[in-house]
Amino acid sequence: MSELTLMLIRFAYLAILWIFVLSALSVIRSDMFGARVEHSTRAERRAAKAAAKTRTKPVRRRGAPTHVHIVEGANAGESISLDDAPLLIGRGSDAAIRLDDDYVSTRHARIAASGDAWFVEDLGSTNGTYLGTQRLTQPATLNLGSQVRIGKTILELRK
Repeated sequence: MSELTLMLIRFAYLAILWIFVLSALSVIRSDMFGARVEHSTRAERRAAKAAAKTRTKPVRRRGAPTHVHIVEGANAGESISLDDAPLLIGRGSDAAIRLDDDYVSTRHARIAASGDAWFVEDLGSTNGTYLGTQRLTQPATLNLGSQVRIGKTILELRK
């Protein structure tokens, strides 16, 4: 092989090595600091606040769950209202239920309503979401008192 060919192969190898290093640093940065959140302008925030004031609250039937209570884990004792459903659960800054747990993904799971029923859905997390002892592979119905385990944290639907 000529010296020019060897030199081009060396540069290509060096470029591929740097691409790998930079992509590894990017993954580490996103895992440590979460996804970037776009900053909205003052007018957009005002419009969102006005829209939230005019939004009507969903009519809940008697005996239906009203909040999610954290039973076990680092955030034990916290309660989050179901009025702002769907609720994103994870470690990310955009999560409605932010869990300080090493086994929780940035965007781990979601609790949402469909009519009178509540559902929990795993969002492709690494460690999985469990309803009781069963790992979720598709959205599952939540009942009053249902326990959802995400990492070391257990959440429960309550009135």
